[in-house]
Amino acid sequence: MIPRLASLPETAPLHAAFCAELRARGFAGDLSLSGADRTVLATDNSIYQLTPQAVAFPRDRDDLVRIAKLLSEDRFAGMRIAPRGGGTGTNGQSLTDGLVVDLSRHMNRVLAIDPEARTVRVEAGVVKDQLNAALRPFGLFFAPELSTSNRATIGGMISTDACGQGSCLYGKTRDHVRALTTILSDGTVWRSEPLDPARLAGVQARGDRAGAIHRDLDRIQRENAALIAETFPPLNRCLTGYDLAHLRRADGLFDLNAVLCGSEGTLGFLVEATLAVLPLPGHAALVVLRYASFDAALRDARALSDLAPASIETIDSTVLALAQGDPVWDGVAAFFPEDAGERARGVNLVEFVGDGEAVVAAQLTRLTALLDAAGPVAGRRGYTIARAEAEIGRIWTMRKKAVGLLGNRTGEARPIAFVEDTAVPPENLADFIAAFRAVLDRHGLDYGMFGHVDAGVLHVRPAIDMKAPGAESLVRAVTEEVVALTQAYGGLLWGEHGKGVRSEFSPVVFGPLYPALQAVKAAFDPGNQFNPGKIAAPEGSSLLTIDGVPTKGSHDRAIPAEVRAGYDEALHCNGNGACFTYDPDEAMCPSWKGTRERRHSPKGRAQLMREWLRRLAVQGFDPLAEARASRTRPGWRTFPARLAATLRRRDDDFSHEVHEAMAGCLACKSCTGQCPIKVDVPTFRAKFLELYHGRYLRPLRHHAVAALEPLAPWFARAPRLVNAAMKLGAGRAVGLVHAPTLSGLDLRRETARRGVAFADPEVLARLSPAERLASVVVVQDAFTSHYDTPVLLALLDLLIGLGIRPWLAPFRPNGKPLHVHGFLGRFERVAAANAEGLGRIAATGVPLVGLDPSMTLTYRSEYKQALPGRELPQVALVQEWLAARLDARATDPDAEPYWLLPHCTERATAQAAVTAWATVFRTFGLSLAVLPSGCCGMAGTYGHEAENRATSERIYGLSWAKPVADKGRTGRLLADGYSCRSQAKIVDGVRLPHPVEILRDHLATTIPAPRLTAAAH
Repeated sequence: MIPRLASLPETAPLHAAFCAELRARGFAGDLSLSGADRTVLATDNSIYQLTPQAVAFPRDRDDLVRIAKLLSEDRFAGMRIAPRGGGTGTNGQSLTDGLVVDLSRHMNRVLAIDPEARTVRVEAGVVKDQLNAALRPFGLFFAPELSTSNRATIGGMISTDACGQGSCLYGKTRDHVRALTTILSDGTVWRSEPLDPARLAGVQARGDRAGAIHRDLDRIQRENAALIAETFPPLNRCLTGYDLAHLRRADGLFDLNAVLCGSEGTLGFLVEATLAVLPLPGHAALVVLRYASFDAALRDARALSDLAPASIETIDSTVLALAQGDPVWDGVAAFFPEDAGERARGVNLVEFVGDGEAVVAAQLTRLTALLDAAGPVAGRRGYTIARAEAEIGRIWTMRKKAVGLLGNRTGEARPIAFVEDTAVPPENLADFIAAFRAVLDRHGLDYGMFGHVDAGVLHVRPAIDMKAPGAESLVRAVTEEVVALTQAYGGLLWGEHGKGVRSEFSPVVFGPLYPALQAVKAAFDPGNQFNPGKIAAPEGSSLLTIDGVPTKGSHDRAIPAEVRAGYDEALHCNGNGACFTYDPDEAMCPSWKGTRERRHSPKGRAQLMREWLRRLAVQGFDPLAEARASRTRPGWRTFPARLAATLRRRDDDFSHEVHEAMAGCLACKSCTGQCPIKVDVPTFRAKFLELYHGRYLRPLRHHAVAALEPLAPWFARAPRLVNAAMKLGAGRAVGLVHAPTLSGLDLRRETARRGVAFADPEVLARLSPAERLASVVVVQDAFTSHYDTPVLLALLDLLIGLGIRPWLAPFRPNGKPLHVHGFLGRFERVAAANAEGLGRIAATGVPLVGLDPSMTLTYRSEYKQALPGRELPQVALVQEWLAARLDARATDPDAEPYWLLPHCTERATAQAAVTAWATVFRTFGLSLAVLPSGCCGMAGTYGHEAENRATSERIYGLSWAKPVADKGRTGRLLADGYSCRSQAKIVDGVRLPHPVEILRDHLATTIPAPRLTAAAH
C-alpha cells in the first residue's frame, strides 16, 4: 500500500496574506495555492523547475491593477511575481518562486478587428493561431510565425519579441506592434504608442510612474546614444529586451514599445495590444531541396537568399530521421524521396508567396532554372515542389514539430534547449555552425539542428541527460563556449527565444551599456518585484544564473533509475506544450480544452506524476514492487486496510491532488499520437490508479464498468429487463448516467440467418487456399455486438455482398475498460486469454478485422505493453483491410459527398486508417470527406460517469456540435466510433450512421460491385 504523501510545503505566509488581501479587494479571477497547480506551473519548455508559492489567474485589467497596487505597498515589498502566457518559453522566462500571474485562462479575447486600417486589438492571452483564425474571414493574418503558434500567446510573443520562419520578409513581433496597454508597477494603466516631442513633453510632466519612466528613458537614451549604436548589432534578430536602439525612431518619434517588446514581464503587466495585420498571400509555392550534407545546405542558403524568397528553413538528417517515425511523415513523405537509395542529409525549404499566381510562378521559375542549369553541384541532390495549400501546410507542420521530434529520441540523453537560438550574420552561419559542432563534438554530445537559415538563426539542441550528476556543469561549459563563439562571429546567444535564466550574460554582451539597462529596470520597477533576475538587475541585486536555478533533472535524480524506466511514459515530457493547442478541431487534449486547467493536460499530468514518484522515492517506497504484488494478491486480503485508509482519509495527501488530475483524463490516447514526445497519459494514469486504489477504495462505478464486458452477453439474453432496469436508475445508483440500451437483437439468430458461422480454428485450418483468401474473421467488441448490433450486421452484409465470407470470432472481453480504470492485473489476464484465442484463429492464415476503433486499436498498444515479448494477433480495422483489397474506381464528380467524424483515438494514433475510409468509399464510386474535429467528449465510459458529464458535453460543444447541427440530419454525416455515435444521440438526438451501413446500402445499387484484388481471392 502506498504511503500518505504530504502535499507541497504550505504557501509562505507573505504570499498567503497577499492572496487573501487580493481577494478581499475584489479580485475577480482565480487564486490557487494548491500543490497541483504550483507543481504544474513550476516548469515551462526549459530545463528548469522553480515552484511558485501561488498562482493568480486574473479575469480582467482591473485584477492586474489590484495586483500591482498591492505589490507597491511596503508590507508586500518582498513579493515577487512573474507574468505567464502559454508557458512555451525555453529559458525559464515565466518561472518564479513567487507568484505566477497567468493571463491565458481568462484574458484571451480578440477585442476588435479593423479590416480597413488593418489593425486588431487583443488581450494578452490570445493564442496566435486563435487570432489568425479570427482574421481569416477578413483575408488578413498576423505575420510573425513560430512553431508554437497553436499555443503561444500574443502577450508571450511580445514579451520575447518572437519571430521565426519568414522573419526576413515579415520582421519580428515588435515590427507589428502599434500600441500596448501595460499596468505599471504603481497600478497606472498606460497605453503606449509613438509620441512626437510635444506629446512626449506632456507625458513627462505627469507625476506618476508613467511620467517618471518617460523622463528617465529619454535621458538614458540621449546620454548613451553613441554607446547604444555601438553595442546593438545590425542583425535581422537584433538585440531585444530593453531595446534602446529603437526607442527613438528614425522619424524622431519616441516609442516606448521598443523597450517593452522583449522585456519578458520585467517591466509591468502587458494587458492589451493593438497590432498591424497583413493581407493573406493569395498564392504560394514551396521547394524542398535535398542535400548530401547539412553543411552543403547551410552554404547554399546564401545563393538561395539572392532570389528573395519569403523564407528559407533548414533541417538536418537527425530531425528528418525522427520525423520519419512520426505520424506526420505520412502526409509529406512524397516530397522527401531518396536519391539513389540514400536519404537526404540536409534539406532547405524555400518558400515563395505573392498575391498573384504569375508572381509566384516567376519566382519559382527563377529558382528551378538555376537548379536545373547547375545540376547536382555543391552537395545539391534534387528537389520537389509543393503548390497546393494543403501540401505546403503539411510540410510546415512537420517543420514545426521539429523541436518536439528531437525530444522524442530514445535513451536518457535528450536534446534540450539552452543554446538553441544563436544568431549570426547569415554570411557567417555555415562557418559558425561548423565551429559550434566542433564544440559539441569535443564534449561528446549528439545534437539535432534546424532553423531559419536566411536569418542566420539555427536551433541547436544538444542531447544531455539532465538527471546525470554533473549535467549542470556541462550546460555551463557548453554555454560559455557558445557565448564566446557568437561574439567571435558577430552574433548573439539569444537571437529568438529571449534571455530568461541566460540573463547572466547580459553584462558580458552589453558591456559598458549594462548600467543603462539597470537604470531602465529601476525606472519601471523600483522595487525589483516584476520577474526579478532577468534581463537586468538593479544596482545591488543579482541576475539568475544558468546553473543556479533548480532543473527538472535535479528533481528527477531522486527517483531510482528502475522506477524512472517503469514510468517512462511520463518522465520524458520536456514541456513543449503541444497539448495546449487552442484548436478545438485537434484531438489533443480534450480535458485541457474542456476545463482550461493546465493540470488537466498531458504536460500537467506528466509533471504531477514526476513529483508523485519523487515523493514516493523520498519515503523509500518502490511503486514497481507494490504494483507487482497488487496484481497477484486477492483484493479481499487488502480490503480492511483500504477501508480503514478510506475512512481516515486526509485531504493533505498529495496523491489526492494527482488523482483529481488523472481522473479527468478521457483516456482518448490523443497524446500518444500527437504529442511529439509521445507522452502516454492513459498508460501512466492506469498505473497510478492501480496504486492509488490499492490504498483508497474505488467508487462502485469502477466495478460496474469493469464487469460490463463479461456481463454484456448475459445482459443480451434479457434485453428488455436490463433496459428497463437502466431506465429506472440502476446506472445512476452507481454514478453512471445516460446508460446505453441493448439493441435487443439476437446476434446468434441473425448470424445464422446470414449463414455466418463462428470462427473455429480447426474449421478454418481446413479451408482451401482460395477459401482462406476470400474469408475474414470479424473480432467482436462488447459495445457494437450488444448495444449497436445493426452496425455489426451491416458489416456482415457488406462483406457477403462483396463476395467475402465473414466469420465471427467468439466473443471474449477485450479488457479496454479494465485498463482505463487501472485494473491492470485483471487486464493482463484478460488480454492474455483473448490474445491466445485470437492467436489460434490468426494462425490459420485468415485475417482478423475489428469494427470499433478504440477497442480494435487496443490490440496494438495496450496488449503490446501488457504482454511484452509475446506474438500478438494482428487485428486490422475493417477499412484498412478493405482498402487494401478492393480495386479503386472513378468517383462520380457530381455525387453528393459523405462526411466522416472519426474517433479521436483513430485520428491521433492511426491516421492512415482514417484515410482508408475515403479510399474504400472511392471503390464504390462515392466521395467521403473527413471533417476536422477533436474529441466528442464521450471516450468510452468517461461521458457516462456522472461527475464528468458536464465536462463531456462542454467538450462535445467545442468541436462536434456544429457539424452535427449542420449535417447530422442529412443522413450523410458518419461516425465510426460507438461512443461518438452514442454522444451525438444523447446530446442532439441524432443517430449518425456508421460508414459500413452506407456502403452496405449502396452495394445493392452498385453495378458492378467493387472488385476484389487478386490478394483477396
